[in-house]
Amino acid sequence: MSEHTSFPIRHWSEDDRPREKLMLKGKTALSDAELIAILIGSGSRNETAVGLGQRILSSVNYNLNALGKLSIAQLTSFKGIGEAKAIAIMAAMELSRRRRSEEVPERPRISSSRSIFEMMQPLIGELPHEEFWIIYLNNANKVISKTQLSKGGITGTLVDVRLVFKTALEMGATAIILCHNHPSGALKPSDADRHITRKLKTAGENLDIKILDHVIVTESAWFSFADEGMI
Repeated sequence: MSEHTSFPIRHWSEDDRPREKLMLKGKTALSDAELIAILIGSGSRNETAVGLGQRILSSVNYNLNALGKLSIAQLTSFKGIGEAKAIAIMAAMELSRRRRSEEVPERPRISSSRSIFEMMQPLIGELPHEEFWIIYLNNANKVISKTQLSKGGITGTLVDVRLVFKTALEMGATAIILCHNHPSGALKPSDADRHITRKLKTAGENLDIKILDHVIVTESAWFSFADEGMI
């Protein structure tokens, strides 16, 4: 075999392929060259996409800021990089620059049932039908995400416990808050409300994910399971 010949990425073990590696291990597990390989898709007959990425990085002393300043002409001077691949690299570098220039929005912090009500009332407080939402929190009780779980009513069959905690694990959430509305304006929790709360709390205990509260929201008021010592 010639010293210049290399195995195409499709012949590598799955763990070594950039796309598969990202799926299996997450984006932070990839090197800069592997990320570039995903952008350009393929190398040449004698060079893998990863090898080509390494060669491009080497030309700028592995400095991503310097890479972002390369022109289309400079990028296409590398064998295996045509105009389309050069544009893909430039677009990725520009997105990175724009991301750095934007301020990271502060995540709202849940400090009380009132803060839950103020967050959720504009979303569900005045709806003519019931909706059940999950608020996912990090270990500082800051909101990672708010997700609608069901719409139109609350029964045990509409609450997919596995989906709730699958999402929590994917997001790295350490706690969740349950929230739904009562279009009737009544604040008293139903038997179904209590049952769902117990069911999710038990499942969360097994995964070390806390159910901090279950809040019932109406147009102008709320009921908190935590405030009432029911959770």
